[in-house]
Amino acid sequence: MSKVAHYRQVLRALDDWDAFLRRESGLPGPRANLELVQAVAEEGDAARFQRYLALGPEQAPVNSPQAFLAVCGVVGLGRLLAEGHQEFLATLRRCAADPRWRIREGVAMALQRLGDVDMAALLGVAEEWSRGSLLEQRAAAAAVCEPRLLGQPEHVGRVLQLLDAITASLTQVAERRSDDFRVLRQALGYCWSVAVAAWPEKGQPMMEAWLASSDRDVRWVMKENLRKNRLQRLDAAWVERCKAQLGL
Repeated sequence: MSKVAHYRQVLRALDDWDAFLRRESGLPGPRANLELVQAVAEEGDAARFQRYLALGPEQAPVNSPQAFLAVCGVVGLGRLLAEGHQEFLATLRRCAADPRWRIREGVAMALQRLGDVDMAALLGVAEEWSRGSLLEQRAAAAAVCEPRLLGQPEHVGRVLQLLDAITASLTQVAERRSDDFRVLRQALGYCWSVAVAAWPEKGQPMMEAWLASSDRDVRWVMKENLRKNRLQRLDAAWVERCKAQLGL
């Protein structure tokens, strides 16, 4: 039995989920109990998810057991979204700008649940969000750059176009010292490698086009992607040529 299946059985037998979730959350600590998050998302309902989401940053700081409940709420809304409840999309979009990074990660996980059942729908959401704020752009990129979702070339092509557009928008940002900009840049620092590995023939030329950029942050994004093992495994010689072009 998987950990998720085990936790689902436990939750079905519990009257008080909250104390159990806090105790098993893994927080404070470096890694939250993501298997338990997925179990809660499967077994919970809208009322529970919304109650958990009401725990804001003051009540539930980022590395606290209380924040774990909020993460469960976000990912749970992703299950409801995947089941056709489009009304929760606006809530997820607001959560994409949450100051707590764990909540923002939860948004990406929630959107990926939509992608599991309807990747075209997820891509539509991501393309819309990619024209929004820096943190909305980050959520869009992180959601679609998940290997399990990138099995069809037409989907990968749209993901690459989305990354291309977000990278282009990066060059237009005047104020680059904000946390929001840093968070978006970090996401782009791995997202390109995921998409390129999924469709090298399409992705490598698109990534190569950015190597000539004089923008320091774009160059940083490309350097970070070239450090990823998935690209080394894909084509080590190509990676070395790209690094040489960047002066690495």
